[in-house]
Amino acid sequence: MQHHISIDLETYSSVPIKTAGAHAYIDSPDFQILLFAYSIDGGAVKVIDFTDLEGSYVDMAVAIATLDNPDFIKHAYNAAFEWACLSKYLGKQLPPEQWRDTMLHGLYCGYPAGLDAVGRALGLPEDKQKLNTGKALIRYFCVPCKPSKVNGGRTRNYPGHDPDKWNLFKTYNAQDVVTEMEVENRLSAFPVPDFVQKQWETDLIINARGVAVDMPFVRNALQMGYTVSDTLKSEAIAISNLDNPNSVKQLTEWLSKETGEQVDNLQKTTVAKMLNSESNSSAVNRMLEIRQELGKTSIKKYDALEECYCSDGRVRGLLQFYGANRTGRWAGRLVQVQNLPRTYLDPLDLARDLVKSNKLDALKTIYGSPNDTLSQLIRTAFVASDGNVLIDADFSAIEARVIAWLAGEEWRLDVFRNGGDIYCASASQMFHCRVVKGGENGHLRQKGKIAELALGYGGSQGALVAMGALDMGIPEEELPDMVTRWREANPRITALWYAFDSAAQSVISNGGEERVAGCVFAREYDYSQNMTYFTILLPSGRKLFYVNPSLGENRWGNPSILYEGVNQTTKKWQQIETFGGKIVENVVQAIARDCLAQAIEKLEDAGLPVVFHVHDEVVIDVKPWADNDEMLHKVVSIMSEPIPWAQGLPLNADGWVGQYFKKD
Repeated sequence: MQHHISIDLETYSSVPIKTAGAHAYIDSPDFQILLFAYSIDGGAVKVIDFTDLEGSYVDMAVAIATLDNPDFIKHAYNAAFEWACLSKYLGKQLPPEQWRDTMLHGLYCGYPAGLDAVGRALGLPEDKQKLNTGKALIRYFCVPCKPSKVNGGRTRNYPGHDPDKWNLFKTYNAQDVVTEMEVENRLSAFPVPDFVQKQWETDLIINARGVAVDMPFVRNALQMGYTVSDTLKSEAIAISNLDNPNSVKQLTEWLSKETGEQVDNLQKTTVAKMLNSESNSSAVNRMLEIRQELGKTSIKKYDALEECYCSDGRVRGLLQFYGANRTGRWAGRLVQVQNLPRTYLDPLDLARDLVKSNKLDALKTIYGSPNDTLSQLIRTAFVASDGNVLIDADFSAIEARVIAWLAGEEWRLDVFRNGGDIYCASASQMFHCRVVKGGENGHLRQKGKIAELALGYGGSQGALVAMGALDMGIPEEELPDMVTRWREANPRITALWYAFDSAAQSVISNGGEERVAGCVFAREYDYSQNMTYFTILLPSGRKLFYVNPSLGENRWGNPSILYEGVNQTTKKWQQIETFGGKIVENVVQAIARDCLAQAIEKLEDAGLPVVFHVHDEVVIDVKPWADNDEMLHKVVSIMSEPIPWAQGLPLNADGWVGQYFKKD
């Protein structure tokens, strides 16, 4: 008979979990489980006090016995944490397939991360919500405290230092289990598909596996970065007489005074434009150059690597499964591997060697700006394990392929099937002439490229500007023509935006379901919980959820699609407006994500362990074969295999084999 146990832990570690991540936090020698709250099959919640096990012996025995028992499915909110903590406590990796993550369930159904946030979004009654006393109690018992005369110079608070607070902490711990179970109950009508659950289990293993880091390289890079920053700051102080030239307020006021023009911000684009002014004094130009230099450094990334580094030489927890819940894609955490600078340095090996040997002057002489060089080198801090190599492979133009396949834009599919250059092909379609990279009408390729990058999801002139069209030298008056040409060259994609918009409005207004381009749009209800969703069933069998949908009116007086979600600007749960082109973007990125997820499962099954991935790129750490080309071919062939639910989607991949991570 299948049973369910819902779990919540309270723990202590001197390592800050927010900046170092859960794995480094748990890896700390002073890590300790404090409280273990659990409920079996929805029964009364019990709390085991790990600081006084004598009084909890029976409950302890029952709870621990369930952790190895396949007849008990373990539930927790952000279950990866409880799984890792209890694996550490028992000295073995617990079977991931026996765990279920209620946070994943909420994210899958379109809700925010965070137990308190999802509880509010679901409208849980007061007695089912997370207690708001938790943060203060966690600060008191779960992290080090500052020594003082009042606390007798101690650096940690124990239960005996405030028994009343400790009893309240037990109540808080138990209430988290109540809230977690209520969230699971509210979402039970819309379960996470089994194959998504399996992907979560694989992600659990990948994040626990981690990736090796060249820490001597990281520490030398940090030392170089601090040396350069200190030198630049000293120079800036000498030029400006400012107390803190890093202060935006102080520097903007100084620049406004020196230039005679109001300077409101120091964003990269603002500084770059100011540097182009011929009226600047040499002092102003140098201050702007210093500002640029200080902005290039990736010292914070190196700091993050050092902070989340575990005792075995690896960093873990770099990716959050379903972190982008609108599409289901992974989100970066800690070092933010999805947002690392590209590497253009040549030769790259020499630059790394100069950092490893701490030769700052040589680095500066050969490569110029040390900050820019260090910024580019951050990728290379991720290395293969001893005796291994990294295999890196990424899908080629995956979103462009998916949108062409979804819309049935055959000329684009033919380009991909025949190994063509989509930017040249797009320019050829737009300008009705042959375009060859570096050859005939080659100057038009750049217009084809920016049109491809900016216009696929209903964007217009503003999207071209945001993508950098003006900075590339394309006159503003040409932008409307580019938009028209691209849309005329891609009539099926353009039609898809309107088809998605129409189908969404129809099912939100009238209910039922509509099938568009292999996707099923529907309005779904759970009358028992008074919940409603606009859903899109993807070809993979996964659904996208839009909570509490409705129709409103946009700024042009046309019907608009509304739903509740996390506003990416305010980070608050509120009503959000969307439209056909944006829904196409969600679906395309979701399908691309499903292609990657399926490839990861295949690679893992083939004995090719993934250590992390970035958007549409996988990084594998494995013992070398006799032939690097053969290794890469194996990975590329797996990633390029046809997908059963995406017949006709032409996939391709490419990559490299090496000792450290880079961007080819």
